[in-house]
This record gives sequence, C-alpha cells and structure tokens, in this order.
Amino acid sequence: MAVYQDREAFIPYHRRDIIEICIEDGKLSATDEQKFREFCEILSAYYHFHLHHTLEMLKDNFDPFNPDADSEPRIALTRERKAKMEAELIAGFENILSRANYIALTEEMLQKVFQEKTLIELKTKVDFDDFERVVCYYRGDSQKIATVKKWFKKKKRKSAVFERVVLLLKFKDENYFESKKIKYDRLNFTPGKIYIYFYKNIPKFDLELLFPNVKISMTWKDRILFGIPAIGAAIPIVLKVIPQLLLIISAILFVVFGQVNIGKDNASKNAVRDVTPVLVATLSLAMTFGGFAFKQYNSYKSKKVKFQKKVTDTLFFRNLANNASVFGALIDAAEEEECKEIILVYYHLLTSETSLTPEQLDDRIEEWMDEKFGTEIDFDINGPLHNLEAIRGKIVKEGWDEASTPEIPLLSYDERGFCKVSSLEDAKKIVDYVWDNAFICEK
Repeated sequence: MAVYQDREAFIPYHRRDIIEICIEDGKLSATDEQKFREFCEILSAYYHFHLHHTLEMLKDNFDPFNPDADSEPRIALTRERKAKMEAELIAGFENILSRANYIALTEEMLQKVFQEKTLIELKTKVDFDDFERVVCYYRGDSQKIATVKKWFKKKKRKSAVFERVVLLLKFKDENYFESKKIKYDRLNFTPGKIYIYFYKNIPKFDLELLFPNVKISMTWKDRILFGIPAIGAAIPIVLKVIPQLLLIISAILFVVFGQVNIGKDNASKNAVRDVTPVLVATLSLAMTFGGFAFKQYNSYKSKKVKFQKKVTDTLFFRNLANNASVFGALIDAAEEEECKEIILVYYHLLTSETSLTPEQLDDRIEEWMDEKFGTEIDFDINGPLHNLEAIRGKIVKEGWDEASTPEIPLLSYDERGFCKVSSLEDAKKIVDYVWDNAFICEK
C-alpha cells in the first residue's frame, strides 16, 4: 500500500458516476447489475439516516455558541455544561470533516501560509491571541495561474488554491477585549461566540481574508516610496535656500540681541531685508514634500480600497455557508464520501478473482481510479473497511428464530488476513435488516 504526499483521499466524482462506472466495467451479470444498484441505494439511505443523528448532535451542541441564535434556552447552562457541549461540538465537527476527506491546517501551518503575499501588496496581520479556538480544514489543493504586479511590471506565477475551506473560530470573552481597550460596539463579532465559515476556491495566500480580525498596513516598499521621492525632490531646494536661511537666522539674532555681525556672513542689508524669495522657496519645499507624500499616501489608500473590495468579493461570492448551515453541507459531503468509498471497496472485493489483503485492495482501487477516470488519489482503505465490518445484520430464513440468529457483517477476514464480503443477495438482506432496525439502534 503506497503512501503519497501529493495526493488526497477525496474522490472528485459523484456517487452515481462511481456506481455507473462499476456497472460499465462489465464484471457484473445483468441480474447482479440490478442487485448492485439496489444495494447501493439502500446503503445510501442507511447512511443518510445514520448521519442525520450526527447532524442533530452538532446543532444541539452549537446552539449556546451560535451568534445567529433566535431562541432562548429553557434552562440556563452552567459553565461546566457549556464546556462539555463545546468539547463535543469540536470533536464531532472534526470527525465529520475527516469523514468528508478534509485535511487539517494547524495554526503553525496557517502562520506559514500567511507569509505569502496577496495579489494586492499590503501588509496583513491576524492576531491569533483574539481566539480561544481555531479549527481550519481544506479539501482540494490545485494550481492556477495568477497575474501579479511586481514593482513596475506584471508577472505570471502559479498559486495554490484550496477548492474548499472550512474555518471555525471561537473568540475570547468580552473581558479580554476590554483589557485591550477595544469598545464592544466597535467589534464586528460577538465575544465568546463560535463562528463557522465554509468557502470555495480560496488562494493559499488569501486565507487571512477569511479572518474577521485581519488588519492591514503599509508594506516596507510603500513606506520607502512614501518618503524617498519627497526627500529626493527636496534636496536641491534645500541646498538652494541654505544661504537665505542663514541670512534669516542672522536677522533674527540681530533683532533679538542687537549685536550680530552680519558682515561675517558676507550679506548685505538689502539681502537681509529681502526675505521673500527665501519664504517662497521654503513654501515650495513644503508643498513639494507634501505633494509627493500625498501622492504616495493616496496610492496606499487606493490599494487599501482594492484590498477591502477583494475581501468583500471573497466573503460574498465564494461563501458557501455560515454557522449552523455549514453542518448540513458537511454532513452531505461526509455521506457522499463514505458511500463512494464503501461502494468501491465492496465492488472490487465482490468482482476480484483472487483474495485481496487490505493493502492489495487499496492499490487496486487507486489503479482502477487512474485507469477509469485519469485521477490519482490516495485512497483511505481503513475507513471503508471499518464501516463495512461495522454494518452487521441478520439473515433470518423461514422457520428460524430471529432472536437466536447471529448477526453477520458485510465484511470479514479469513485466517490469513484476506478480506471477504457477503454476496449481493446477502448484503442486501443485511443492510435491509439494519435499516429496519435503524431507529432502535440509534436510540
């Protein structure tokens, strides 16, 4: 079983397409084709119900932390109870993300990603101290060509894009922000609450745009361009007006102290009296400096507006769901992924002419996906094997006592470690039994 660093477990095709390709593979008889469809259908129905229980658990535990909540709790929750609900929420949330084949991004990984420059060159900063908890996952790491302005010319460069990004943030309580001298009404979030975001097609170097507390400032290049042109333009004027400035200083000293030898500075009385050119030159210096400074500041403000527009566009056009609605989207994704994985494992074990170990099965599925779809994946063999083994039901024949009939798993192992699955007919009966008793099992 090969391990890949550049592949994901995500299967980028619909469940119905996987089923059709399995049937078109030609290894099932006409009779078994229909049975296979029926097996896939009842399996999907079971998982839909099974994961609905997880969805309700997530929503119930999220309710005390939901910034969009429109209902009040019947009984005030204790701090201990809220802490337990938060722990269950995070554990369930990360579990469903893993089942949907999402990959975790740690805070250290996020900090590294933040070192990349955005297309609009501005210095950005996300203060992780504002958060009590940060959970970030992605799925689909692809490359695209982006045009970047570098100094005075445009360049094209490859940039990594996360096709799906899920972000959970819990802000610290109100006391923390009060200690930072930040007024409550200036915050665009509610302290102590949990915010969940679901986005599509986010460039790696734009991940900080998703954080509500992102701050922007001038880059070092902006700061240099802000001061250098003005200073450079001012130097010739300064050199020109230095003699007149010396005259002004001498004149002031003469008026104040009455004893200043102006002659030592080689100045005439007329030159001392005629300070208008000096004042004009000084004013020109100030205007020149101010003009260049204003131009550079205006350029920075323009980039800031572009950045804010980019943030707005990202949050609006690339947003898939927020807060409680994210759970439904992720449950659907987890259901889709787990069903596809189980179908692939069951199909290949059912049609294989030789017995297969888990490692051999993993390699075969990866090769089959490459052959049929031209897609390279790092198939997660352990998940579907565990799920197939966990689905256990009874095949009760006529005249048998159901209570004494043993449960049979969809998948088992022989003494040599080879995988075995039930026939299509038995598999349908097992899942049908589980489905008929699903409500009892869930309770």
